[in-house]
Amino acid sequence: MSLSTQPYKGARDFYPEDKRIQKYMFSKIRSAVERFGYEEYDAPILENLEIYKAKSGEEIVNDQTYTFTDRGGREVAIRPEMTPTVSRMVAARRQELGYPLRLYSIPNLWRYERPQRGRLREHWQLNVDLFGDSAVSAEHEIILVADAMLKEFGATRSMYTINVNSRKLMDFIMIDYLGLNADQVHTLSKLIDRMHKMDKSLFVSQVHDLLTSEQKDSGISHKILDVLAVTSLNDLPEHIKDSEPAKALISLMSILDDSGVSNAKFDITIMRGFDYYTDVVFEVYDTDPTNSRSMFGGGRYDGLVGLFGVEPVPTIGFGCGDVTLLNFLETHSLIPEIPHEVDVYAILIGEDYEKSQKLLANLRVEGLSIAVDNSQRKLSSQLKNATKKGITYVLFIGSNELEENRYNLKNLVTGEEQTLSPERIVTYILDHRR
Repeated sequence: MSLSTQPYKGARDFYPEDKRIQKYMFSKIRSAVERFGYEEYDAPILENLEIYKAKSGEEIVNDQTYTFTDRGGREVAIRPEMTPTVSRMVAARRQELGYPLRLYSIPNLWRYERPQRGRLREHWQLNVDLFGDSAVSAEHEIILVADAMLKEFGATRSMYTINVNSRKLMDFIMIDYLGLNADQVHTLSKLIDRMHKMDKSLFVSQVHDLLTSEQKDSGISHKILDVLAVTSLNDLPEHIKDSEPAKALISLMSILDDSGVSNAKFDITIMRGFDYYTDVVFEVYDTDPTNSRSMFGGGRYDGLVGLFGVEPVPTIGFGCGDVTLLNFLETHSLIPEIPHEVDVYAILIGEDYEKSQKLLANLRVEGLSIAVDNSQRKLSSQLKNATKKGITYVLFIGSNELEENRYNLKNLVTGEEQTLSPERIVTYILDHRR
C-alpha cells in the first residue's frame, strides 16, 4: 500500500512559491507593526492545558484544542491561540518589563475544527498586544495598528470595515438595562456572538427560552431585540447612552474618526468568543461578500496576566490569521508578482566546476543569489529546468568564458542575451532586481 501524498486535513504544504507569498506577507506585517514600536517575541508551541481552561472558553478547550498527556502525566495542548502564552510570559517577568510594553508575534497555531474557506486547522497568526495602558489611547493605538497593517498591503478603507463594540457596554445593557442575572448574561452573550450564523427565528426562540415567565410578560424579549437592532451609538436609549461605557466608546469612535479611520463603526453584535475580554472589542470585515466571515479582531483583556498570581496588567491586543488575510489580499488583487529569490541559474559547460568556483564566490559576495547546474545534461534540459523554477537569468560558464572573463547572460523571460564582465553582470542584475 502506498502512502498518501496529501498533508494532514486542515493543514497546508508550503512549496517555495507558496513560501514566497508567506514571506512577503510577514515582511509587510513586520514593517507595519514595528513602525509603532512593537517588538517580536516567540514561545514554545506546547503549553500546559490549564492556561486555556482558565479563560479561553469551553468551545476552544473542549472542541478545538489538540491535547494529550505527556510521559510525565501532564496535560499538554498544542497552542490554539497566543494570548494566554504572552500573558504568561509577561507575568513571569512582571517587575522587570517596562510599560507600556509593545509585543508582537507570528506563531503557528492549531485548532481542531471543520476546514472551510477562511478557516483551517493549522494557521499562522499575527498577534499584537499592548500591556500597561488603561486609557482609551491604547484602544485607539491598537486599532490604528490593525488599520496600518492592511494599508501596508495597499488596501484602501473602502475594502474593509472595523466594527467596534464594548463588553462593558454590553454588561451594562444586559444587567442594568435589561435586568438579567449572571447565567442569563453568559448565555445571551454566547447567543449574540453566534447570532449572524443562526437563522433569525432560531435566535429569537433561544432568546425567549432563556427568560423567566415574568421577564417574558414584561416585554424583555422585545427590548433585547430592539437594542440589538441599533446601528449607531446615538440611537441607543438615553439610559444606555448616558452610561460610562457608552461615553467611553463614543470618545474612542470620535478619536478614530479624527485620525482618518473613517471605516470604523459601532456594531452592537460584536462580542468575540473568548471569556477573557473585558471592555472594547473589535472585528475587521472585508466589504467584498466573497469573504463573509470576520477577517480578524481583538479587544481589551485586563485580567489575564493576573491569573498567573501577579498584579494584573491592563492589556489590549488583536490577532490576524494568515488564511483570512490571504483571502482578502487575493480578492482585492493585492498580491504582487513576487520575484524568485534566486537571481541567476549558472549552467556549467564542460568540466569546469572547479575553475568556476572563484567566479561564483565573487558574484555571491557582490550580492547575487546563484544556483549552479553541473549536471552536464543537454543544454535544452538545463534551460527547461531553470524556466520551470521561475528563475529569470541564466549564466553560461565554460572554458572560453573563464579564459576571457566575459560571460553570456540570458533573460529567459525576454529572450535577450548579453556578453558581460562579472562586474557588469552584478550591476545589471541588481539594477533590474529593484
